[in-house]
Amino acid sequence: MRARYVDAGRAKQLEALGIQRVGDLLHHAPHRYLDLTSTAQLGVVQPGEATVVGTVYEVVKRITRGRGGKRLTITEVTLVDGTGTLIGVWFNQPWVEATYKKGQTLAFSGDIKYRSGLKQIIQPFVEKIADEATNAPSQQDASNTEGRHMGKVLPVHGTTEGLSVGWLRRLVAAALDDYAQVSEYLPASIVQERELAPYSWALRNLHFPAHLEGAQLARKRLAYGELLDLQLLIARRRYRMTREAVGHAHKPFGSLHQSLVEKLPFALTEDQNQAVNEILDDMASQHPMQRLLLGDVGTGKTVVAAHALTVAADSGGQATMMAPTEVLAQQYANKLGPLFDDMGLSWGLLTGSTTPADREVLLQQLAAGEIKILFGTHALLEDDVQFQQMTLAVVDEQHRFGVQQRKSLHAKGESADVLVMSATPIPRTLTLTAFGDLAASYLRQRPIAGAGITTKKIKFSKIADAYDAIHAAVNEGRQAYIVCALVEESSKIEAQSAVQMMEELAAGEFSNCKVEVLTGRMKPAEKAQIMNQFRAGKIDILVSTTVIEVGVDVHNATVMMVLDADRYGLAQLHQLRGRVGRGKHSGEVWLVSDSFSEAAKERFAALLETDDGFRLAELDLKQRGAGELLGTRQSGIAKLKVADLTKDEDLIEAARQDAFALIADDPKLEADECALLRVRIDALEDKYETWKVAG
Repeated sequence: MRARYVDAGRAKQLEALGIQRVGDLLHHAPHRYLDLTSTAQLGVVQPGEATVVGTVYEVVKRITRGRGGKRLTITEVTLVDGTGTLIGVWFNQPWVEATYKKGQTLAFSGDIKYRSGLKQIIQPFVEKIADEATNAPSQQDASNTEGRHMGKVLPVHGTTEGLSVGWLRRLVAAALDDYAQVSEYLPASIVQERELAPYSWALRNLHFPAHLEGAQLARKRLAYGELLDLQLLIARRRYRMTREAVGHAHKPFGSLHQSLVEKLPFALTEDQNQAVNEILDDMASQHPMQRLLLGDVGTGKTVVAAHALTVAADSGGQATMMAPTEVLAQQYANKLGPLFDDMGLSWGLLTGSTTPADREVLLQQLAAGEIKILFGTHALLEDDVQFQQMTLAVVDEQHRFGVQQRKSLHAKGESADVLVMSATPIPRTLTLTAFGDLAASYLRQRPIAGAGITTKKIKFSKIADAYDAIHAAVNEGRQAYIVCALVEESSKIEAQSAVQMMEELAAGEFSNCKVEVLTGRMKPAEKAQIMNQFRAGKIDILVSTTVIEVGVDVHNATVMMVLDADRYGLAQLHQLRGRVGRGKHSGEVWLVSDSFSEAAKERFAALLETDDGFRLAELDLKQRGAGELLGTRQSGIAKLKVADLTKDEDLIEAARQDAFALIADDPKLEADECALLRVRIDALEDKYETWKVAG
């Protein structure tokens, strides 16, 4: 941010909001607007979202006891306007009492509700219109260039500690005066076809619209521009990989592939057959495959991947399959290894617990081309892991790997085909953005339906019901999971610890059972030993963190209890409960929580309503947002400032269609009408190296 606007201290505060340049500031979209062009009188305003203006009659603070006997501070500010009254209510924000004074003119905006016969807004957004004594414009904005507030639409920007809404509003106004007259960079044909507002007009009306409709039009234009930028990066990268790069033209239906088909003890589902055909068509192309295999819990991604692995071997190449955890890598080896042995197909497993002697032999065989299929974890990324000719990389749960990790794996084989798998269903809008350069195949049908799962939500006071279910399962020769939020007890977070829980249960409630613990912090050899014992039925109850969330397949496990279930997202809870009910016995999942938050209630209600992972993924996106779902490991992905993946699916589709059409017709954007757009995208591509990573 330029020194003419802010000093070093303010610049640091703005940086916390992602604002480093004037352009960042101009695209820092308000998260709401205070519409003072249309205010309702207090006596006639109806319940629902509204903005009202009134004079402060009184400010009252009182202390009471909330749930659990906790001390609760309630501050109430009463507005009057000659027609009626309305009360703003704040919980545990005692500073409110000193902030607002009798006689001030305030605007309240929020959701109006009737409570005890009175109109109230809980936690209203507040704008000071005039101070109490002089009725002069509030000093909060006395120096701003907007003039008086009444009759205007005021932006409410997201701020951080030390930055007031009013100060940031004035900063945006100053930047707009100096920089808002910018050239349109979109091709005129797109602006016309998509009915988009001019860029310069949109920048000003995003922040200071004459009416809310203008703000909506401005937001549409800027959101579309952001999405087109992103989709052009994606389209350009996919064009280079699938049209320009020369890969390995694999030959499907060779002897190994045919042997796999013959030896499989079951027929593929319709979804699996379609996915296999799409993958093999890509692998037969002379250009590298870039495909995403999305599957719900238990839909059989592993066997689909096996088809791709055998085709790579049939074609004289080598393939690798990388999993995010040793537990999952070992499971893939356990599932496919015996089948490959029966086919005469050489394979290996490389993890952090592979002994130095075994590792040395394996790497020699790999470099000589004697090992055709290599399963593994992050250990595959070491520099000394060299293939003779890797032509296929299968990456499971890609979102759990960082950008540089994926780049390191892809470097093992020049122009290798890439198959990305995800056992966590990904919302469509996220698929089109974060994974938009990959063609997608979907698995929704379960090859083995299982006996079903019953999901129940209980409070900790009823945990004995879950214990009874676990006892019943163990007495019938079956097994159970108990999932905890933490590995060890924390003084900062009130959540169950896996280690502590295992010790308490083994000595108490389940002293007659074999109870063990599994966490991500354990040494690889310890984890492998525990999982092997659990698979063999030598452990009755496995107390675990979410290390078992994905891929763990023990058909004899039929009961799961998830402690502090409110701490998990929807998709994660769905993945966890997918560990039970996978065989002939039905599964029971007990979600234990005392949380009363609305978000937690929504998650639990959704889980009880449906077992469709793709539907739950969409709900999870709306609740938690794209940033949390992608995770911090996806560094390098362009961040959206105006567009919203939970609301803008139509704009995403339009931008994707336009971007791919532009690149198909003009890969380098050399047309005159794309001149400014080309400069913009070239600069973005240099900034976001992720989009240039091969594979």
